Amino acid sequence: MWLVVAAVLLAGVAAAAVFGPALRGYAAAGTAYAARVTCSCRFVAGRSLADCAKDKVAGMEWVRLSEDTERRSVTAVFPLLGSDEAAFEPGWGCVLRPWQG
Repeated sequence: MWLVVAAVLLAGVAAAAVFGPALRGYAAAGTAYAARVTCSCRFVAGRSLADCAKDKVAGMEWVRLSEDTERRSVTAVFPLLGSDEAAFEPGWGCVLRPWQG
């Protein structure tokens, strides 16, 4: 039994080593996209966060969205792999943080 557990753990570590960098890259691109698009939907178009969340594309089911209405920002999080924030800047629209304007 312990051989099976060890083999599964070893396979998991190997898979993380091989696919981890690609998954982090996909998560970074996905959270940046989700944060910026949802921020625009929320603070440029004036829709609710729940309504904007309906626009997520296939493959974004794991991305969680939250908003800070005071800062006019949206944060997108892919658990354990990454997060990004976009905020509304007058004259610029929604931009990813950190932003030097």
